[in-house]
Amino acid sequence: MSTLRKLQLGTDGPVVSAQGFGAMGISVAYGDTDLTEARATLEHAFELGVTLFDTADAYGFGDNERFLAPFFAAHRDELVIATKFGLRRLEDGTLDIRNDPDYVRTSADASLQRLGVDEIDLYYMHRRDPEVPLEDMVGAMAELVAAGKVKHLGLSEVTGDELAAAHAIHPIAAVQSEWSLFSRDIENQVVPTAARLGIAMVPYSPLGRGLLTGVNQVDPNAANDVRNTMARFQGANGEANQALLEPLRKIAAVRNTTVAQVALAWVHQRTAVWQTSVVPIPGTRSRTRVEENLKALDLTLDDSELAVLEPIAAEVTGARWHDPSFISSGRE
Repeated sequence: MSTLRKLQLGTDGPVVSAQGFGAMGISVAYGDTDLTEARATLEHAFELGVTLFDTADAYGFGDNERFLAPFFAAHRDELVIATKFGLRRLEDGTLDIRNDPDYVRTSADASLQRLGVDEIDLYYMHRRDPEVPLEDMVGAMAELVAAGKVKHLGLSEVTGDELAAAHAIHPIAAVQSEWSLFSRDIENQVVPTAARLGIAMVPYSPLGRGLLTGVNQVDPNAANDVRNTMARFQGANGEANQALLEPLRKIAAVRNTTVAQVALAWVHQRTAVWQTSVVPIPGTRSRTRVEENLKALDLTLDDSELAVLEPIAAEVTGARWHDPSFISSGRE
């Protein structure tokens, strides 16, 4: 196993590789998966030094957790397992949010069973239901820590105010939210709050669900690829957003690197900008893409390159999520 640069999640949270692995795409959202290659990709990521692996009970009705279980069992003492509760995909395909204490408890027990572990290293609230008092939800999560079922707590897509209020109830190690060169809305409130409180940021979709790779990965005829329903990928929006990659292509050509590595390097440099740990979790089902993504850790963009990239987010067309109540900026 190789060694990657390490960062700590929160003041007292786990120490993890500076780049993690998002496993969602193995089970849902981005088309068909070669499960044999996906298993090999997990092992390769581990061999290259990745120690933070992220899943959720909503990914494939628990199938993602079940798929990861043998991999976790083989390397349990060397990995940090992150999973989530609170976002439910119903049988008709729609999404529902639950944060009530009973659901927190039953979800944790179900995840522990599917994962085949006695304790979850990092347990996130996946999405926020404002109708449930934070004291009730975070209180139930804190009970899981006291019971030895969970080591550290995290929140996903919370506002800055929600984060501060939750952290006052029980220490929060990490906040997971979408953050990339195409999605920077969390810099308004969430990131400054996290930085002030010493809470780590774990950006999901740091490559814009594939938009920031510079490679068209979307089959328009694939009914099981969620990107075919997302505004940023559709019609004129998709064409306009692809054109925004030109500065990244120029930097990549000069640096003899890839567009994806430039985009990930920008995210990694947020650690220095905000003075709090930023650990992106790009997902992939390919061993070669794991290697490509990790090489971004060796790329440091200079001030002139960062200046060229700075305006891009403001020019992106299409919302990052169709229901604004599901993301932090929709509730700020």
